[in-house]
Order: sequence, then structure tokens, then C-alpha cells
Amino acid sequence: MNVEELKDKRIAVLLSGGVDSSVAVYEFAKMGLHPDCFYIKIGPEEEEDWDCSSEEDLEMATSVASRYGCHLNVIDCHKEYWEKVTRYTMEKVMSGYTPNPDVMCNRLIKFGAFNEKAGHAYDLIATGHYAQTEWDGKDKWLTTSPDPVKDQTDFLAQIYDWQLRKAIFPIGVYMKDEVREIAEREHLVSAHRKDSQGICFLGKINYNDYIRRYLGEKPGDVIELSTGNKIGTHKGLWFHTIGQRHGLGFGGGPWFVVKKDIDSNILYVSKGYDPSTAYKTDFLVRDFHFLTKEVKLSEVTFKIRHTPEFHSARIEYMDNGCLKVHSETAIHGVAPGQFCVIYDSNHHRCLGSGEITCF
Repeated sequence: MNVEELKDKRIAVLLSGGVDSSVAVYEFAKMGLHPDCFYIKIGPEEEEDWDCSSEEDLEMATSVASRYGCHLNVIDCHKEYWEKVTRYTMEKVMSGYTPNPDVMCNRLIKFGAFNEKAGHAYDLIATGHYAQTEWDGKDKWLTTSPDPVKDQTDFLAQIYDWQLRKAIFPIGVYMKDEVREIAEREHLVSAHRKDSQGICFLGKINYNDYIRRYLGEKPGDVIELSTGNKIGTHKGLWFHTIGQRHGLGFGGGPWFVVKKDIDSNILYVSKGYDPSTAYKTDFLVRDFHFLTKEVKLSEVTFKIRHTPEFHSARIEYMDNGCLKVHSETAIHGVAPGQFCVIYDSNHHRCLGSGEITCF
């Protein structure tokens, strides 16, 4: 959208206190626009010994909003996050799946609960995601960022079509280094803040601590798949994911997680560098969600995790409603519960995503 089109729109910016959303506010300000800013308050149920950065985040957000003459509102979505995103996460890990809380946070919180509480009054909801959009007639498509490392279309691939129509990503045209340069040039207080490495909105909270708080521990055996030998014990299957090769703590490795037996509470591992048991070329995807509209999937590219690489594949439609992905190359660490995000053959348009199911 150009400046004249934006001037006629009511715009809400989700301001987290990080450098990306701060530069998003600047992008509007340089056009003479002063959108309303919103800080979404979420965080743990009790602060106690949780190391949460929300107070610092809010201070940063307040500073940036004030700098550009924008009004900052605080929206409390704590209950919605812990009822929806946390429930989804715990149900998945208890079933042996590998969930992605950040994906569901975008659908249920940033563009969901926020819209119900305040966003319905706005035409556009802006975030600091590295993503772009384009219109093709009456259809709005989610498209990739020029920065392959920071591209976040995979985290947005479960939002609804009406949410996409309201979404705008002001920094989506930039590389991460360019965003940092803008923040430094404009002397933004968040210019040198590190990127978040944790779960969406949970600051410095460690993922395993997050899981342990709600599910505790459930020790079981760790078995070498090829020999059947017990090599140790685990503290709970939910602390591990297929393809994992760090943090296992067993000597004589490297070891790789290749299978989980939920009923027997057994973790199976393989020894050696990238064993063939950790690779797959074919897998099933269920409940595929199209972002813009349903299209025939054939020759596509895809991701199963947040990495710069796209993989080429052919899609087969199954009688049970699932999609079967036939990857041109073997993929490491394909795990049930992960989202397989599908793009067009040029990995330009993000078409949608579905959950990887049992093989």
C-alpha cells in the first residue's frame, strides 16, 4: 500500500519492545503516520522464579511509541495464551508430537485474541514479522521475505484468510542487517536488543522448563534402535523430538533420537553421524490449511522447521484426506506434530501448512 492508501486506514501496530516491531513503527512515522501501538501482555501465570523480560519489553515499547507520537495501549491476553496455546502445546507433547507454539500464537493471539479485544476497530494489524504480502486481483497472498534466514512466513502459515487480509508487515522488504542499521541510525532504544530465542511472548523462559512446569517428569528407558541395548534413561519423552542430536547426555555418541514409543515410554536412538534412520523422503500431512484459497498442489517447495532452506517436492492427494509429500531429497528429523509449510515452486508465495502425521 502507498502512503495515500494507508492514510485512509485505521492501523494498529503490535509493539513488542524488540528492534523489529520498533522499526515497523518508524516505517509508518516516516510517512507521517502515527498508528496506535499495542503491547500484548502475556507471560507466566505466576512470576515467581520465572525469568521473564516483560517489564523491560514494556519499557522499550513505551519509549518507541512516545518517540513517534503514538499512543501505547496494553492488552492483556494472558488468559487466552495459557488456555489456548499452552493447552495445544501440552496436549501435543503428551501425545508424542512436536508442537510449534509460535505458529499457534500468531493465529490465536496476535491476530486472534488481540483482534477480539481491540483489533476489530482497525483495518490493518501491523507486526514486525519478516514477511510480505501481495494482491492478485481480489486475493491477498503471503509472500516470503528477501532475507532467507529471517523469513517468518512459516510462523504465519496457519493464520486465517481474514487475518491475512488485515495483516501488514512494514519491515518485510528488508534484510535483518538493514533493520538494525535503521534502528541504530534513528537511535532507537531497542537497536541493540538481541533477537528472542524462546517461545513466543515468553521471553527468556526455557522450553524444557515450560514443559516441566505443567507435565513434570516421567523417566523411562533409552534404547539403541539397531541393537535393542539400553544405554540410559530419559526424564520424559516430551523433552525430546525426532532428529534431536544435542542435549542427550550419553557417551560414545553422537546419538540421534529416531523414535518414541509412547505406550512403553521408550526413547529410541541411533548412533553415528546423521544415520539413515533419521531421514525421510515421504511423509503424510493432515488438516492442510490454505492461507488465501484452496489451490491444486502439485510441484511445490516446503519447510518443516524454521531454516533458510526450501525443499522441492511433489504432492499426492490421499483417499483419507491427507497429503503425501514426496521430497526430492531426504529430510532430517521429520517428526509428527511439526507443521509442513508449503510454498509455490519458486518459494515465493506461501500457500499454507498442515501437521505432519504418523508415517
